[in-house]
Amino acid sequence: MKTISSETKLTRRNFLSGTALSTATFMIVPGSVLGLRGATSANEKLNLAGIGIGGQGGADLAQMESENIVALCDVDQNHAAHTFKRYPKAKQFTDYRVMLDEMKEIDGVVVGTPDHHHAFASMAAISHGKHVYCEKPLTHSVWEARQLAQAARAAKVATQMGNQGQASRETRRLCEYVWAGAIGKVHQAHIWTDRPSNGLFNEYWPQGVTRPKDTPSIPSTLDWDLWLGPAPSRPYHPAYLPFVWRGWWDFGTGALGDIGCHSMDPVFRALKLGAPLSVQASSTRVNEETFPLGSIITYQFPARFATPQGNNYHVHGLSDAASGAVEMPKCKLVWYDGGLRPPRSEGLPEGVKMGDNGRLLVGDKGFILNDQIYPESCAQEARDLPRTIPPSEGHYKEWITAAKGGKPAGANFDWAGPLAESVLLGNVALRVQLREELTLYRLLWDSKNLKFTNLDDANKFVRRDYRPGWSL
Repeated sequence: MKTISSETKLTRRNFLSGTALSTATFMIVPGSVLGLRGATSANEKLNLAGIGIGGQGGADLAQMESENIVALCDVDQNHAAHTFKRYPKAKQFTDYRVMLDEMKEIDGVVVGTPDHHHAFASMAAISHGKHVYCEKPLTHSVWEARQLAQAARAAKVATQMGNQGQASRETRRLCEYVWAGAIGKVHQAHIWTDRPSNGLFNEYWPQGVTRPKDTPSIPSTLDWDLWLGPAPSRPYHPAYLPFVWRGWWDFGTGALGDIGCHSMDPVFRALKLGAPLSVQASSTRVNEETFPLGSIITYQFPARFATPQGNNYHVHGLSDAASGAVEMPKCKLVWYDGGLRPPRSEGLPEGVKMGDNGRLLVGDKGFILNDQIYPESCAQEARDLPRTIPPSEGHYKEWITAAKGGKPAGANFDWAGPLAESVLLGNVALRVQLREELTLYRLLWDSKNLKFTNLDDANKFVRRDYRPGWSL
């Protein structure tokens, strides 16, 4: 079977190709011996397992080679071959449930499966008492995000979602700008991406298409039934994998799920956003198989009082020297994908590009386009703002440190769960089954009870049904 080159798809994710691990022998010591639930030495190595290692999961493992990579699991032996080769001493599996049952010495898992397996692989690991690093968008549904965060909290395991930018200096600087009032009180945020396609070479994945009708044979290197997992059964087709599963409702979460947890994270931190009050969407034509080619999703958030240390920010090391509550006005956040973007801001100098991917925060004194403040008078004032937020030791290192008894990682599930819930609410508003109703009003969200209050038909998309034999 001809497949899409993993090297091509992982270039923008900075996959580290590297050589195989040293052939030097090492001893696998169970985490219980090391006391990993307590105050283990930071010099001790974790025993890590990878689940879904053919794409981003393999790239994640390459960032954790300070630890012992002891087990690898993937249903596609061909797509994952480069990662299996990289860690020849790791025991190989096809089913992560079997791996977790057999490998008691595993301390933590790295989940890089397609989105529809995220919650299942992560929950299986948590139920075995393992620490979990899971790629964004954490889960496939809103309900799953709530369940996963609660389970991780109850199990007291170290967690981290794969939105690497949360650990960056740029995210911290944006928080410092907003908290210091560099552009006044922020009442609007706009975020846009060119995904799923750049319009020229369809670089990412197709959307707005229907299910293929032909049924080619399943490659001998692929366990198709396990790849489907909790998703409804359907015949195999290379239109679904690898990577291109992102555009299919049953497997992926579209452009919003792919990029939203990356690009919304800095905005949620800076503006101290919680659950939205409402969500509404407009899009190009949508069907029951794939996400639309382009969409605009509008979230409304309430006014709120927050301290720099509040709203879970102290958990993530994001705090500044200011004290006392800060009043933040109600805020509208608008998401654009498929190459759509907001209009140019008043005051943006002629010739400055908005870009194919970007972020815009609008305050009552000025605005921030990506990391640049406008107008110049606001920018000059902001240049002297001190850097008050401590730097991260590194996104991956945060999780490793947390798993060894250190402070919680910056995107642990107490943070990542609510963020994923908000992101994935946008996909509910894109459902073709609700399209006509949602031209009449916006969806009103009751976060506490995890339901929409004004359209019961929308609540069936807050969670999904699972194939027989699979339950969360």
